[in-house]
Amino acid sequence: MTATEEFDVVVVGSGFGGSVSAFRLAEAGLRVCVLERGKPYPPGSFARTPADVSRAFWDPSKGLQGLFDIWSFEGIEGVVSSGLGGGSLIYANVLLRKPEKYFVTHQPFTGGYEEWPITRADLDPHYDAAEKMLNAQLFPEDAPGFGIPKTAAMRAAAQTIGREFELTPLAVTFANEGEPPMQAQPIPDPYYGNIYGLPRTTCRLSGECDMGCNYGSKNTLDHNYLSAAKYHGADIRTRSEVRALEPSDGGRYLVTYVEHTEENEGRPTNTRKLPRRLVSAKRVVLAAGTFGSPYLLLRNRSAFKDLSPALGSRFCGNGDLLGFMLDARGELDPSNGPVITSATKVPDELEGGPKGQRGFIIEDAGYPQFVNWLVEGATVGSNLKRMLRFALNRIMARLGRDPRSDISADVSALIGDGRMSSHALPLLGMGRDVPDGQMSLRDGWLEIDWTTKTSQSYFDSAQDTMKAISAALGADFHPNPLGLLHRVITVHPLGGCPMGNDPRQGVVDGYGEVFGYPGLFVLDGSAMPGPVGVNPSLTIAAFADRAADHILSTGGAAS
Repeated sequence: MTATEEFDVVVVGSGFGGSVSAFRLAEAGLRVCVLERGKPYPPGSFARTPADVSRAFWDPSKGLQGLFDIWSFEGIEGVVSSGLGGGSLIYANVLLRKPEKYFVTHQPFTGGYEEWPITRADLDPHYDAAEKMLNAQLFPEDAPGFGIPKTAAMRAAAQTIGREFELTPLAVTFANEGEPPMQAQPIPDPYYGNIYGLPRTTCRLSGECDMGCNYGSKNTLDHNYLSAAKYHGADIRTRSEVRALEPSDGGRYLVTYVEHTEENEGRPTNTRKLPRRLVSAKRVVLAAGTFGSPYLLLRNRSAFKDLSPALGSRFCGNGDLLGFMLDARGELDPSNGPVITSATKVPDELEGGPKGQRGFIIEDAGYPQFVNWLVEGATVGSNLKRMLRFALNRIMARLGRDPRSDISADVSALIGDGRMSSHALPLLGMGRDVPDGQMSLRDGWLEIDWTTKTSQSYFDSAQDTMKAISAALGADFHPNPLGLLHRVITVHPLGGCPMGNDPRQGVVDGYGEVFGYPGLFVLDGSAMPGPVGVNPSLTIAAFADRAADHILSTGGAAS
């Protein structure tokens, strides 16, 4: 074990909570160390070939040090990220604010209640700051070259079913400051430069956001907050996975981590025997994500005997629901554009909706161009018919000594019209599901007790709206097949270290500081005491920005 290095602040994780706090505290002159388990992903490094994609998953014990970390629990599957920039590397860029009336207080559900100790007014100035740093832009649907079918279709569908429609602010550069939107234009570096020193370009509408943007068009956290943190002196360490955390002498905290070296990538490794490294600080920010931060505290609970009994509680999937439209009346072209461009809103009872209605939004979705070939290839029956027809035509042409040598039309027919992929569109729902899940450990592994049953009316309503959107576009609706097993997939897990007004209600206070442990903060999705109701990234960033203000105003500034 190496000698202990000392910092003012150690930040665990580089997602929306970790990156924001690292920048703000480094900017103030504090000695900041960021520990990120994953590796850097500069433009051009994201997997695209089948061979690369097969290695793009996270399990260092099996030699995998890739981007996607997939978890499976009772009732729910979760997809999170491992890399410098955390979830921003694979999210769909949406920067929506949590609706004001979703900051509920003492709203009951079976076995508990949802309580937010902060308000929209508390976060609004920090939303402003995060939007500016992430360069939020609306999709410029009216600009030349940016008019894509799916956005227009979703607008028309929302109007048909009488629902509110909006273009979603996105952390994507469509236009440089003072210039009109234009694809593939160089993006100038800000004052703090770029952590990779590589060129970036404006959005090319490739639909690859969730696979990682190889053009740097996405304003992921490595291109802004982390680049700025490094500029201000932060020590950013990748492939550094935290294993232990404990209080230490002098009001400090000791953080133990291991390094997943590049040499070990691609080969099985006994990660339990990796050398341990130590850092300490008076302030530690846990921002390892909703699965990571509660897991760390649960595994190290013996060192934190006064932790709130609320640890592990208030888990939810932010109402995430996936559905599919197929064979729409018009072309939707899901691989043209950013993954998400718009949202259709169904109001909560708190916003004037029907009694008992828990609010949600439905967003259009997309995927990379190469997925279209997979979709078309999956239609075995029609593919076989086209191949047989082509072969028969060629045989008859030879037998009949057909003089026609140009067979371009025949080859075109063999490929098909692409209707299966071009007239389809995934739909993403998210909203106010019930935060009644419980995290715990079983044989050292993270376990979550969560079910769709207590949120069934919410999921039914969201799916009904997806059906209505599909019908408005003349499409067939198909739910996520996992729904038949009463399972959902979430890319927005929340809770586990919920904020509250006191230790009986939450693990952390409204600034993310752990009750009973001054200087220890949880600043990620696990601190949310309930669903954000919309894409949660901006809310987590604003929450962390507010916490940084609090740290700096209560004795945290550099001397």
